[in-house]
Amino acid sequence: MTEHLAKDQRDQAHTRVMVELGDRSYPVDIGPGVRHALSGVLAELGARRVVMVSARPDDWLPDPGVPSAVLRARDGEEHKTLSTVEALCREFVRFGLTRTDAVVSCGGGTTTDVVGLAAALYHRGVPVVHLPTSLLAQVDAGVGGKTAVNLPEGKNLIGAYWQPAAVLCDTDYLETLPPRELLNGYGEIARCHFIGAGDVRGLPLPEQIAASVALKASVVSADERDSGLRHVLNYGHTLGHALEVVTDFAVRHGEGVAIGTVFAGRLALALGRIDAARAAEHLEVVRGYGLPYALPADADPARLIEVMRLDKKATRGLTFVLDGPGGPDLVSGVAEETVATTLAGMDRATG
Repeated sequence: MTEHLAKDQRDQAHTRVMVELGDRSYPVDIGPGVRHALSGVLAELGARRVVMVSARPDDWLPDPGVPSAVLRARDGEEHKTLSTVEALCREFVRFGLTRTDAVVSCGGGTTTDVVGLAAALYHRGVPVVHLPTSLLAQVDAGVGGKTAVNLPEGKNLIGAYWQPAAVLCDTDYLETLPPRELLNGYGEIARCHFIGAGDVRGLPLPEQIAASVALKASVVSADERDSGLRHVLNYGHTLGHALEVVTDFAVRHGEGVAIGTVFAGRLALALGRIDAARAAEHLEVVRGYGLPYALPADADPARLIEVMRLDKKATRGLTFVLDGPGGPDLVSGVAEETVATTLAGMDRATG
């Protein structure tokens, strides 16, 4: 009786968010133990076999219910390369994976991105199910169908859109995260404050995840391929990605986005798009999550600007998603002098 009650309580704690894309719509399930729904998801897909690519211990993998192979993966930006994608695809061939089978990712954002791109390319597309195990991956990388790998010149410059068949955000995974990794995910949650999620700072973590996913789902449903509205999801990312690159990823993604969010508020103020109180709110929210808000002590503004010019959004000069009277919008052709002055006015980390 007690076991049944506990299971019922856990089921009630689950939240489902739908990413509405017509016949390619899919659920994002959030809550404790949702990874164990994997076998049912694969049965609905009709997958006869599955390759599970995992950056986590084997006991983190649920039973897929069909014959499977497990491939080891590694999280970390240094593994987010085309060579990793090629290695995965060659293993798919060795296993005999067909287009009627499926791939499962289990890991953080790097694993989600790399496995998603491999699934998009192999046989021109096989179904993929994501089991994101980091907070960053649950609120961002696992949802939305963007898959990409890095080049030495910049982040996510090679990729494809490939929507998953389902995403299972098991919050039990988060209990094992080290503090810095958990904080890393809050960088994406913090920036949601300025793009439509509202203030979720006082909510329990599963509700913060659900609010972030619901916001992303609504944006992706309206603009799957980044032709307009979806650019708002890159709030704080232009500087954030540049910080990752110039520090050789010593600055983690969510940390960079947090610093980039503070910068976005200050740049919007410099351009007259928002007032000082709204700019200060950016710092208040980021600090409220305990996130970093200052540029690294040795970050070179000229180098940051150079890398920001390579951003995928930068089709007409330096380009940023910035807050404004009508909400966040894509602002192109921002003067380098204004960007440099704003960077110079940012706090610097000590040591």
